[in-house]
Amino acid sequence: MGTRLIILRGNSASGKTTIAQRLQKELGRGTALISQDVVRREILRVKDTANNPSREMIEQMVRTAWELGFTVILEGILSKKRYGDIVNRLVRDCPGGVLSYYFDIPFAETLRRHSTKSVASDYGEKEMRNWWNAKDYLGITGEETITVRHSVDEIIHMILSDVKRHM
Repeated sequence: MGTRLIILRGNSASGKTTIAQRLQKELGRGTALISQDVVRREILRVKDTANNPSREMIEQMVRTAWELGFTVILEGILSKKRYGDIVNRLVRDCPGGVLSYYFDIPFAETLRRHSTKSVASDYGEKEMRNWWNAKDYLGITGEETITVRHSVDEIIHMILSDVKRHM
């Protein structure tokens, strides 16, 4: 069985959502995109506290998508402290291959990228500094690092190549 879980993690404004949306389009039908921000901020409208209900909902959504035969792209900050247990359970229980990528982008660059987004007026540098987790790797076997040196096209190509290798 091929790749069934693609994890895209990193700090706010590191490029995860852009990559996740394009990757879903490239992979086509049969690919579910589950975004931490959508679940937590839009569906449930809850704060990102230690035991917020989005944790359980994200886990259940991934598992349901697998049961329906989907490959899942899971993207978000998904900090090790708050979400590490859930992500590690999903990795352990995944019915196929797992690919994991951590977006290790400098704070100054994430701040610059944030200023170009539609939510730029919703929160700023102070909030982003409070959320910042440098080098928040999960330690998942094969976890790859995405840096500021990678273009969007290079990242998409790299992930698609990894998916093909695991088919």
